[in-house]
Amino acid sequence: MNEELAITIGTAARAAREHLGLTQAEVAERIGLVHPVYSRLERGKMLPSVPSLYRLCRELRVSPETLMGLTPKASGRKDSQPQAEEGPKLRRLLHLAQKLEEEDLDALLHIASALAR
Repeated sequence: MNEELAITIGTAARAAREHLGLTQAEVAERIGLVHPVYSRLERGKMLPSVPSLYRLCRELRVSPETLMGLTPKASGRKDSQPQAEEGPKLRRLLHLAQKLEEEDLDALLHIASALAR
């Protein structure tokens, strides 16, 4: 299994699902997967089959290219999304950091600075 691709698809699927305000269970049911399997997909622990990828794209209203990280994200700020060469872990970290409150983001920055020394 291509772990980088699995993480990329899982991160994009989660972002699209959250954007639509859906739960994992709702998406899983709509695409014909059981909830634990869909959860593994979002966590980057598995790759979807081609039919599942098709249904996932249709339900989440995203292209396969978007789910696989082949298209740049539309954004007002050029540097708001990491580039593909920065890797799925960094993209996932940025995605999570963007959800944090200011105080929590400061704490994360402090921790990252200490780890980088």
